[in-house]
Amino acid sequence: MAAPLEETPFVLPSVVFRPARLAVFCVVLSGVSIALAALAGAVMFGVFFAIGLVLGLANAQVVSWSVAAIAAQDHPLKRGLALNSATRLLVITIIALVVAFVFRPFGFGVLFGLALFQVVLVLSTVIPVWMKIRKGELDAPVDSETQKS
Repeated sequence: MAAPLEETPFVLPSVVFRPARLAVFCVVLSGVSIALAALAGAVMFGVFFAIGLVLGLANAQVVSWSVAAIAAQDHPLKRGLALNSATRLLVITIIALVVAFVFRPFGFGVLFGLALFQVVLVLSTVIPVWMKIRKGELDAPVDSETQKS
């Protein structure tokens, strides 16, 4: 009989996460969004969009730290990761919705920034994996130096 889900050990997959590269991309994207918003006469929308990108980047970094901490435990469980994720997503969502409501209409830029960051994060993770699949290196372990940059 299979073990209940909360007792199933957590296995950390090899995923390429490059926070420095994401941060640079977010800074560039923030500058472009502020410039475009200024041209449209809504510079504060661009500023809130940039805040959404920063919230997304902070969330991604906290995910990385929490997954590493949970995986380092003697008996990591999926329940710990699920509870951590749910709590973190609840806090980020509340922050974004409060900012969007208090600073409306431009505050909604935070929600758009968060959404775009998630797309960028997924692409920055999927593209290196896709490249490995195309080269036939899918089973090769990810270099620890690659993960740190």
